Amino acid sequence: MEYRSFADLAATIARNSYKLPPDIDLIVGIPRSGMLAANMLATHLNLPFLDLESFVAGLDPYVGRTVRSTMRVDGSEVPTRVLVVDDSILSGESMVEVRARLAEARSGADITYCAVYAAREDHPEIDVWLEIVDHPRIFQWNLMRHRRLGDACFDIDGVLCHDPAADENDDGERYGQFLSNARPLHLPGVPIKHLVTSRLEKYRAQTEEWLRRHRVDYEKLWMLDLPSAEERRRLKMHAIHKARIYRKTNACLFVESEDRQAMEIADLSGRPVLSIEAQRIIWPQNQADAARHRFQREKSRPDAAGQGMKRAVLRLLRRTSAGTAFVQKLRSLKA
Repeated sequence: MEYRSFADLAATIARNSYKLPPDIDLIVGIPRSGMLAANMLATHLNLPFLDLESFVAGLDPYVGRTVRSTMRVDGSEVPTRVLVVDDSILSGESMVEVRARLAEARSGADITYCAVYAAREDHPEIDVWLEIVDHPRIFQWNLMRHRRLGDACFDIDGVLCHDPAADENDDGERYGQFLSNARPLHLPGVPIKHLVTSRLEKYRAQTEEWLRRHRVDYEKLWMLDLPSAEERRRLKMHAIHKARIYRKTNACLFVESEDRQAMEIADLSGRPVLSIEAQRIIWPQNQADAARHRFQREKSRPDAAGQGMKRAVLRLLRRTSAGTAFVQKLRSLKA
């Protein structure tokens, strides 16, 4: 699983723009994601920029007052070399359609076709790419409409909605108001397989109502069955609960709001976790390469997930006196 953020996109463009022809005088972005990449490229290279529809219609680019004097955008000169940009290419079908359209609408234009991220070196549909990013891959700008959400685990607080403030997290009346009135952050455009939250089971009705009101389509909501937030904090159950569900469901990815907790979930589950806070994929500490291969193997064997998770949970619980006592209590009950 590969991931690229907005910051990664900007860095890729700045680092690899030397690969582009030196005589470009207009950059055209393919809606929607290609507009982002084209705008970054145009700003980086100090060149005028148009969207695809405006270029087809023969419109002149518009730039702000502060840079207007540094480039000709009044139509007095016809662009001699145009760069048409998309953010990525996989099958190449979209780029084939664009090329056919421009061959008819702008037959005399000298056009170079570019994708920032390519899946392989050989893409005959484009003339240049800036970086190879293997498939499967997710970009920050398409995360909430990516088809892999249909096989993913998603945190709620800090992902779908904002986190409660300190004075709202009282496990009482203020927290109830937060559950009803939480502001949306990143709402999905496609169904999500699993919502996995450390919210307590007793708040299921309020949580389900918020999800219904904001039209979040999901298959299952996993919550933490403990009597109070105080007990949850005492047992340090946030990451343990999420990692256990992640392994149990054999999902392809866990999307977590906090970077620190994402690292804990990755270590406990042995699987990749996307940190929204840091905008990065996290693999288990000190074993990233091995974890990648193990994840690919175990993804097809869901019944093999339980024992490793059990051992990881026990190790984490034994780090605190309360956790040790909890483990001893469980063993006494089994006996």
